[in-house]
Amino acid sequence: MQKIINGIAIFSGVVALGVVGVGGYVFIRKDAIVDNIKSKVMESVMPDIGGGIQNAIPDLTGPALPF
Repeated sequence: MQKIINGIAIFSGVVALGVVGVGGYVFIRKDAIVDNIKSKVMESVMPDIGGGIQNAIPDLTGPALPF
């Protein structure tokens, strides 16, 4: 009976360490993960738009309007 309890305790410890490890990995790399997801979303959306946004944004603007 003691061996079964020890096995359950070891398994529980391994699962807890795995959860903490994955959580730490995601916390440390969250910026890279978000940037990767953003780039994949933009790549999937841009063909549908047809590059219309790229051509609609001017490179330079004119002077400020006087009050």
